[in-house]
Amino acid sequence: MFDIGFWELLLVALIGLLVLGPERLPTALRALQRGIQKAKSFGTSVQAELNHELRIKELHEHLRKAEQLDAEKLSPELQRSMAELRDAAAAVQRPYAKQEKPASDTRDSKPSTSSSDQDKSSS
Repeated sequence: MFDIGFWELLLVALIGLLVLGPERLPTALRALQRGIQKAKSFGTSVQAELNHELRIKELHEHLRKAEQLDAEKLSPELQRSMAELRDAAAAVQRPYAKQEKPASDTRDSKPSTSSSDQDKSSS
């Protein structure tokens, strides 16, 4: 990536030692290492997100083509994309379906308060 040889690195290390001193040089190198690591992880996450967005765009394009053509006359690639979209839609809807059931169960399972219970609590 950088065309830096041994002698250039040695010169940079020597200048760093003279400027920072032997006490602060290790701390500065660790901070530099952490900064480089954070930049790499940020680049990796951006790349993964871009790949995800490109895949979504590709699936949308396949969906548009499928809507224009008859579903039975689609190419195998478009049929796979349609199946993948159906699976993704089903996976997204599953968690919401699970959450709605317990909520309705808790409403039904609450005991109703009778008028005698209300009289006791108000006294």
